[in-house]
Amino acid sequence: MKTNLISVIIIGMILFTTHSCKNESKVKPEKVVEVEPPKLKSMEVNDYIINYLDIGKGEPVVFVHGGVGDYRTWEAQTEVFSKDYRVIAISRRYAYPNKQEATETNDYSVTQHSKDLSHFLKTLDLGPVHLVGHSYGAYTSLMTTLESPELIKSLTLGEPPVMSFLQYTSDGEKIGNDFAMNVLIPSVQAFNSNNDERAVELFIGGVLTDSLYFSKASDKEKNLMMDNAFGLKGVVLTENPFPPLGCEDLKKLRTPTLLIKGDRSPKVLTAITDELAKCIDKNELKILSNSSHGLEYQNPEEFNRIVLEFIITNK
Repeated sequence: MKTNLISVIIIGMILFTTHSCKNESKVKPEKVVEVEPPKLKSMEVNDYIINYLDIGKGEPVVFVHGGVGDYRTWEAQTEVFSKDYRVIAISRRYAYPNKQEATETNDYSVTQHSKDLSHFLKTLDLGPVHLVGHSYGAYTSLMTTLESPELIKSLTLGEPPVMSFLQYTSDGEKIGNDFAMNVLIPSVQAFNSNNDERAVELFIGGVLTDSLYFSKASDKEKNLMMDNAFGLKGVVLTENPFPPLGCEDLKKLRTPTLLIKGDRSPKVLTAITDELAKCIDKNELKILSNSSHGLEYQNPEEFNRIVLEFIITNK
């Protein structure tokens, strides 16, 4: 696998995750009660203000979203998990409602995000947490666990795009090239043409293997995606935002790890997940049915069951 190929491809492998979940019940007008959403908390992390959701009591479970997402990505998880756990859903650097301002000092790399996450967890002083990450957030969670294993009790990774692991597959170069040509390059071209919505649409369609996903999405979902287009644009236009990892790096991992992949996910992601499973000693690999890379919002019921069972086993 040529290093320059990996560098070109990996800049695009981040993913939004959104989920629209709303229950409404009709009652008499005089009995209608407006329920306000939980208020966010904030913390200064490495000279940047991070906003996060913090609800429930018990052992802490920390959720880290992918690209074009934020703390709201985990709506289908927060209510369920907070019945028995303290749930913390972070909005990563540059994600809504955090500050989004283009400057020369902005750092969109996984390295920066993993530093933020480590700082965040140390400041909260929660003790070892159950860390759940998806896509770009899964890569961030993996790096954080490798660098600060004492902070993590269990690790759940939903298809982290560790593109350097394509080198271990026989057809990795072809898989990577296909993704670059069909998804990454068109998205970059749209961003460069100042057509952010088209860029998001192309990227989402590619990583979810559904070119019509964006057009079919609800206004709520579209708004969430576009609220976070800033971060996606920053990553895809940044050179080498992902630190390379090898199998020898993951052999050092001692944290119990759950790997999840969708049964309809792009081959570029499932191949990487399979290779990660070969290199992580203490791991479980689960296939989520009726799901592409969206995982936790495409099949939340099964996702929640799998992750909760894993956490209970590793309390």
